[in-house]
Amino acid sequence: MIVLESPSVLSQMNYTADKSFDKDNFTQTFLQKGEYENCVFNQCDFSNSDLSDIKFIDCEFKSCDLTLAKINKTAFRDVKFKECKMLGLRFDTCHDFGLAFSFDGCVLNHSCFAAMKIKKTILKNSQLQEADFTDSDLTAAVFDRCDLNGATFDNTVLEKTDLRTAFNYSIDPEINRIKKAKFSIAGVPGLLLKYDIEIDDFA
Repeated sequence: MIVLESPSVLSQMNYTADKSFDKDNFTQTFLQKGEYENCVFNQCDFSNSDLSDIKFIDCEFKSCDLTLAKINKTAFRDVKFKECKMLGLRFDTCHDFGLAFSFDGCVLNHSCFAAMKIKKTILKNSQLQEADFTDSDLTAAVFDRCDLNGATFDNTVLEKTDLRTAFNYSIDPEINRIKKAKFSIAGVPGLLLKYDIEIDDFA
């Protein structure tokens, strides 16, 4: 049996393409549900707003505030976040089909990426303090100059992941998969923290 959407439901679906949103406030009047393709959101305020069930395709968020926004079943497909404030986001609740995003200069403290397959994700110059990567697959991801202070890595796949310029992380090699992951000498203490040993930087 095939169930068709009623005309009233179809009429509520919104499709927006090639549009720029500048300094819009979506904290009280939320962004309309629907699909947004190749759109740019510049200095928009989405804090505590509801972005659930919205599709973003080839979109870019610049200097936006998405703190504590609801992203339940939200689709992010080839989406770029640049210099955005994104505290406490539950990325683990967003739609996983076609999921692909990148972050540059973003504040992602206390955000959750648990049990997500986010291979090859690029994160640059971003704060990820207290972020949760439990059970996530970060194969070949790049953490370029990212602050991972207090971030949780537990049963996380970090194979071929580049952490050479990341800092303040604590990763237990015994409970995470780190084959062929890349680390700098300065980051070695973050792999040995549980052993409570001292490492000197001189011969």
